[in-house]
Amino acid sequence: MGRRTASGAGPILSADPIPAAAGIGLRHPHVPAFLAGGPPVGWVEVHSENYLVPVGARGGGPRLKQLEAIRRDYALSCHGVGLSLGSAEGLDEAHLARLAALFERVQPGLVSEHLSWSVTDGVYLNDLLPLPYTDEALGVVCRNVDRAQEVFGRQILVENPSSYIGFAGSTLAEWDFLAEVTRRTGCGILLDVNNIHVSAHNHGFDPEPYLDAIPAETVGEIHVAGHFVAAMDDETLLIDDHGAPVDQAVWRLLEAALGRLGRRPILVEWDTNIPELSVLMAEADKAQRILDTLCPEPAAAHVA
Repeated sequence: MGRRTASGAGPILSADPIPAAAGIGLRHPHVPAFLAGGPPVGWVEVHSENYLVPVGARGGGPRLKQLEAIRRDYALSCHGVGLSLGSAEGLDEAHLARLAALFERVQPGLVSEHLSWSVTDGVYLNDLLPLPYTDEALGVVCRNVDRAQEVFGRQILVENPSSYIGFAGSTLAEWDFLAEVTRRTGCGILLDVNNIHVSAHNHGFDPEPYLDAIPAETVGEIHVAGHFVAAMDDETLLIDDHGAPVDQAVWRLLEAALGRLGRRPILVEWDTNIPELSVLMAEADKAQRILDTLCPEPAAAHVA
């Protein structure tokens, strides 16, 4: 359920932890409903770059003010899409500063980024591009994660990607690469089970060993989403477009993940072909039922 303050006003001084419950991605068409009272959902997640303002700027415009109003009622997670943890040239310090200012302002319970790259020579590419899983790339990602956590003054979660091609030069499995990033930097993992399903189908590997290899204690959040099935000659390619209901195979993989990890926050992503809020809430309700069935909350202690 949404969290209400007594007055609904005033600054937010401390972060609310993200509950181990189902949440949804907050998208612009649904903002009015949240401002009008809000649906009964455990928490919300936003894309950080949609709310950036110049460092030191006052106000921030209507979009950021709307987020601050919603933040007073809901625990919030910020999910970045532009930090480019895989950039060999390092992170954009100006972008880091803007993100840090946003996090200071809205105090999210979790902050996450992608295991990918999207910036080169100061040019931002409108995609989350894959990395070779090599020792050299591992060093680059770890240096960038360390720098981000230093600037933010907090742990970040790193999300496993969806992928469509592999690099011949890769020497590590993706799951081993990701686990090693957590070991070297102390970051956590945002485990996207739709991405695991998409990549497993596209590359022909079994997703179960992926789940087995992820250190359970590092997983701070789980994502589920829909994907697109593209026919290619006699084969199919799965594309992570976040534009459809969650596939049954992904729900099953979520169940397998929860069986290994225990109770975790689960986020339903839907970023394209955005439906009515009631449709998204139905997906969140399904995630909540799975979570409560497989990982029931401990009974509250009785106080005499």
